[in-house]
Amino acid sequence: MMQLQNPVLRGFNPDPSFLRVGEDYYIATSTFEWFPGVAIYHSRDLVNWRMLGHGLTRKSQLDLVGIPDSGGIWAPALSMHDGIYYLVYTIVRNRLGAFKDVHNYLVTAPEITGPWSEPIYLNSSGFDPSLFHDDDGRKWVVNVQWDHRPAHPRFGGIVLQEYSSTQQRLIGPMVNICRKVPLIEGPNIYKANGFYYLMLAEGGTDWNHGISMARSKTIAGPYELDPQPLVLTSRKSPGAALQKAGHGELIQTVSGRWYLAHLCSRALYPARRCPLGRETAIQEVVWTADGWLRLKSGGTDPQNQCDVAESTKPHVWSAEPDRDDFNSPHLSPHWQSLRDPVAPDWADTSERPGFLRLRGRESPHSLFQQSILAQRIQSFHATAQCVLEFDPKHFSQCAGLIIYYDTRHHYYLRVTHDEKLGKVVGVVQTDAGVYLEHTPCQIAISDWPRIFLKAVIHDETLEFQASADGQVWHSFPVTCDFTKLSADYAGGFTGAFAGLCAQDLGGTRAIADFDYFQLQNH
Repeated sequence: MMQLQNPVLRGFNPDPSFLRVGEDYYIATSTFEWFPGVAIYHSRDLVNWRMLGHGLTRKSQLDLVGIPDSGGIWAPALSMHDGIYYLVYTIVRNRLGAFKDVHNYLVTAPEITGPWSEPIYLNSSGFDPSLFHDDDGRKWVVNVQWDHRPAHPRFGGIVLQEYSSTQQRLIGPMVNICRKVPLIEGPNIYKANGFYYLMLAEGGTDWNHGISMARSKTIAGPYELDPQPLVLTSRKSPGAALQKAGHGELIQTVSGRWYLAHLCSRALYPARRCPLGRETAIQEVVWTADGWLRLKSGGTDPQNQCDVAESTKPHVWSAEPDRDDFNSPHLSPHWQSLRDPVAPDWADTSERPGFLRLRGRESPHSLFQQSILAQRIQSFHATAQCVLEFDPKHFSQCAGLIIYYDTRHHYYLRVTHDEKLGKVVGVVQTDAGVYLEHTPCQIAISDWPRIFLKAVIHDETLEFQASADGQVWHSFPVTCDFTKLSADYAGGFTGAFAGLCAQDLGGTRAIADFDYFQLQNH
């Protein structure tokens, strides 16, 4: 019997939406301010997963320019009915303070790989929408209702409304079908055992997170709460390897077994921070004799391993290279940009074959036009490396290797121009929005035609190195705290990325050419 090892999707892959179509399994995850939107993964055995691509690849589907850190795509929901794939998603324009400015949309596709349609607007009453396809052909959208009023619970319950495929809009009354304290979100409806089941994410997507259930004989309720408060949580198990467990979705296999995909985080101690972000794990679940969902392993703690049905045949995908030499005109789906879609006017692999050419744009603090491409860091022991050809003429021109959480929290090994030293390489950082240059340890490199850059992550420490030949490395005497690139320190909901970037604050779009990028997750 095979076993899957959790997390199955490592590094920033939160809010999994779980779908089975025949013998194929798909998971869609939140991407927040990163473009393209909604990462989609594929497996044929629940054990081995590969990134298939993204659901939202055009600016007409997803306009993120100017949205705040950890805004953008929250909790997508993937489904399939009558040969059509459906993807429901939220775009969060504002997430701070009393108000949530959110808009919910639906796109469809004939295949999981697309092409995905232009978006259909649903509502703006709250976030975390999902679409339920009932046996009678009717379709229903459920989402969190947000309440901005003082002295009212912000999470104002779960609302239900019918969706008309012919009219391509929500119709009929909006009904509040479930209120529960503490806060509930991430609703999904399932039909089993003669009941409609409402699965809920509970307690906030942090250390108190969990999954709870309710059920009803009719879709509009009233819903009876599960006598066991939580189906899954790690809130009472501080020593568990998988923390912050919650927000999940169910599938049933061809053989009839049930599995739950859920988010989780792995922490570094003693800081108790999770710089890899929220990841995705899978647990087997069963229905009790009285019709409630429980972990097959017993209790409520997420397990590091999970059995897969004996009848399942292993399906191992070809290994994906950890190095990109930019020899293809198309970027790997593992690359993501910030807010702004990749376009030839700022990121290109064909103008100089074998290189990624970035043209410098706005600063790493910008919410608008950053020239950055990055990949998820998936391990507490990781090495990112690149080689750069760059000839800055002014201090406003920079390029290099960045370890990034958001606009207010990142570390950057950058090449720039100094009036006295000429071309230099050194470490800069932004911590809680405060920018700092470690100028005493930067080095002059005007005689380096190529600049090799390296970032080494070892648990809580991050160190940078530079080389003129890729053989002899100069280590910078700056030890960075990798754990600060986490929601636990910085707030927000994303995870740490390693990437390439370029800035030209004077607006002349200085060119930086990268010959390769390698990210090894050890």
